[in-house]
Amino acid sequence: MVTTPRHPVDEYRPLSRMALFGLQHVLVMAAAPISSVFIVSAALGLSTELSVNLLAASFVLSGIGSLLQSLGPFRIGARLPFVMLPGGAPVVLFISIAEQHGVRTAVGAVIITSVFYLVVLPVFTRLLKFFPALVIGTMIVIVGVNLVKVSAFLITGRPGDPDFGDPRALLLGMATIGFTIAFFWLFTGVLRQIAVMLGFVSGTVLAVLLGTTDFSGVADSGFVQAPQPMPFGVPEFSLLASVPLLIYSFASMAETTGQTVVNGQAVGRDVDIRRDAPRTIRAEALTSLAGGFFGTPLMVCSGENIGIVRVTGVRSRFVTVAAGIILIVIGFVAPITAVVSAIPAPVVGGTAVLVFGVVIVLGVQMLQRTALDDHTNTFIIGAALALGLMPILVPGMYEAFPPNARILLESGVAVGAVSAAVLNALFHHLRPRLYGTARPSTEDGTESPSRPDAADGRTTPDGHPDAADGTADPGHSPAPADGTADPGRSPEPMEDDLRF
Repeated sequence: MVTTPRHPVDEYRPLSRMALFGLQHVLVMAAAPISSVFIVSAALGLSTELSVNLLAASFVLSGIGSLLQSLGPFRIGARLPFVMLPGGAPVVLFISIAEQHGVRTAVGAVIITSVFYLVVLPVFTRLLKFFPALVIGTMIVIVGVNLVKVSAFLITGRPGDPDFGDPRALLLGMATIGFTIAFFWLFTGVLRQIAVMLGFVSGTVLAVLLGTTDFSGVADSGFVQAPQPMPFGVPEFSLLASVPLLIYSFASMAETTGQTVVNGQAVGRDVDIRRDAPRTIRAEALTSLAGGFFGTPLMVCSGENIGIVRVTGVRSRFVTVAAGIILIVIGFVAPITAVVSAIPAPVVGGTAVLVFGVVIVLGVQMLQRTALDDHTNTFIIGAALALGLMPILVPGMYEAFPPNARILLESGVAVGAVSAAVLNALFHHLRPRLYGTARPSTEDGTESPSRPDAADGRTTPDGHPDAADGTADPGHSPAPADGTADPGRSPEPMEDDLRF
């Protein structure tokens, strides 16, 4: 009897290795729940006890969300190696709503938005044809650039802070980067696959030697802790106060769609965007809904952990199952929570900068699957990148605008995604019809591919690429409209340890 080999994403590994690789994922993403809780606590003046409770809840919910995404029960989760964490933009919006309407209203807004995800999901899936590889690749590049900037601030501090550019912090961050690069260069096999974790640990050890860590809180903590539900009291619900998060939810769903495609690309699995993206979003919505009752902001999929999958080449989703279990344990064991929270920000930033750099590469690789020699695609990508990167590179440029408008305009990811989607629709869907050059629709409702003009080798006047989503090669059959690779083409060669 011939057995079908398992896909690498479904492979079981020895328990010790899964635990080790899972720990690497946890160490890389640990900064997100820690920093989000610290930011919320500082902005809202929360007590230490309440802050610890929120941190424990963030770890537990991150673990539960990771299990849902990786195992995918009942069509909840895409069965890909995802790790979940509190989102960066949702934290800012949570604080904004709390400052204007009260923290209980902010918690209510999280719950309302989580339900909204589930309600609009069937409609959103019908719009996915407007988010081909051209749009998603552009968005992933912007996400990566934004995350690199945020990670760099963990090393340098923010301009205007008293400790901005502190030499010891810069030393820690750059040393962590150097350690990681050295381990990746020196080692092969398993040791190379955990180079990110080894660099992280080495940076932490250096921080201890330099005296920049404080583990005194470990001895003062108990052993077992349990997150308390509704720590702020009964949530209050206001649809008007929830508008900022509701607006953000569309950008978030688009970003999650992109992450699902990129994760599938990283593990070498063909992703059905209309089937798998809703499953990923559904898991985010349910995890965020549970988080609302524990006082946390919206939960999202981690971009840095996709980078870890890409860097290490470890593609099994059961590794992120192990990471989810570790996160839950951290949330319930007080000393572990105290140790994790004491890791210096520059060490976390040094690790994150490298990982997020790989996320940018993933976006570029996705854009390479479009017809970049087509001037229309080049223009769309360039315009969307410019519009999306402006609010990232020039913070505060929209300060004179109304608050609700700023919520969308100040999100570079949202602006870039919307710009790319609108321009793609205008040039590749509307313009051919207006100029009378519309072609029969393909199965997904997009225009059928054009062919190069025999005289000059250029595309037809509308500039539409060979495939409906801008991913095909002229003269070949079009790539699938969901942005997955053409099954008729031979895969790119991949090294054993590094699969770019």
